[in-house]
Parts: sequence; C-alpha cells; structure tokens
Amino acid sequence: MSILVKNLTFSYDGKEVLHDINLDVRTGESIGIIGVSGGGKSTLLKLLSGLYTPQSGVVEVQGEQSPVDIRRNVAMVMQNATLFPASIKDNISCGHDMGEKNIIRACEAAHLSEWISGLPEGIDTFVGERGGKVSGGQAQRIAIARAIAKNAPVVLLDEATSALDIETCAVVAAALDNLMKGKTVVNVSHRLEMLANCDRVYRLEGGRLYGP
Repeated sequence: MSILVKNLTFSYDGKEVLHDINLDVRTGESIGIIGVSGGGKSTLLKLLSGLYTPQSGVVEVQGEQSPVDIRRNVAMVMQNATLFPASIKDNISCGHDMGEKNIIRACEAAHLSEWISGLPEGIDTFVGERGGKVSGGQAQRIAIARAIAKNAPVVLLDEATSALDIETCAVVAAALDNLMKGKTVVNVSHRLEMLANCDRVYRLEGGRLYGP
C-alpha cells in the first residue's frame, strides 16, 4: 500500500475541516478527489505531503508516518507554482546535487527545453521575484520539472492546471502525464473532467470523504 489514511480528523482554530477520513491507495494507482473550493482538498494534500501533522488519526505514505520521512517520498504540484528568486536550474534542483543530465531530462519531460534553448542565459536564466519574469504556464512547467527531477514515488496534484488558459493547459497536461508515469498519484480538482484518467474518484464534501 502506497498511501494509508485512517480516521483522520483535522481542524483550524477549533473548526473541523476534515472528519474521520479513511483512504488507501495502492502502489501505482491514480485516484482523484473532487470537491468545491475551500472544502478541505488542499488541507488533505498537505497532510499527505507531510507539510501538516495529523491532529487525530494516521497518515502513512510509503510506510512512513513521520512528516520528515513522508516529504522525502512525495512530489507536489500546486495550482500556483512557487518559484524562488533564482535561476531555472536552481528552481528545479532546489539546491540539491542532482546532476546536469537529470535536470536536462526533467526539462525535456516538462516540455521546457524549446523555451529554455531560446533564452540568452538558458537554464541559468533568473526567474525573478516569485517567478515574475516567467509566465504562469512556464512557472507551472518549472514546478513540474522540479517534481520530475525529485523522482519521488508519490505525486500529489492540487488543481495543477486550473489557473491556466486552454492552450497552456494542454502543454502543462502533457508535462504532467510524463510526471505521473509509474507513480502513485492523488489528483484533486473541483472539475470532474480533470480527473477523467483516474482509476477511482472520491468526493470530499462537508469534511467527509465519500467513495466511488
């Protein structure tokens, strides 16, 4: 089992957001979770990614329950990519020594290579404060390249294409397909059509998770 959630409950300032969530995801399986904005989907992903610690219940990813160990096994792509004021290369590697070839392969898989080849400074191009010198689609693909380069066994997608226009969305979706190959995937969205390729789709409503 790649992901196991048992009796998970989580609150913000005394207000319950998730109630008694139970979920299991087999290795290599892709599941979708649909729900309205503000319904707890992002909170659930942050618990699955080790960014939040469960208040009640169990979250286990790749056999690990410690948030630090969970984070090593998870790559996450969110709706609005977070970029650092650094080069494209450094935004992909995040300071880790992962080798030039690995970064180049990640760029190819994320459909960044053609754009990067046209930049005077190439992969060393500065993206600006909060990625202000690149477009939303380019920023999203840099975030996907970062996830590909990490090569974690579990991939979490949080409305990964919902902020993009139709043309850009198609390119990013192709990059996401490369990211998800051979991985365990949890994909959350408020649009059912974005979850069409999932093996199972759950509904998160009122803090409760309903099965397919």
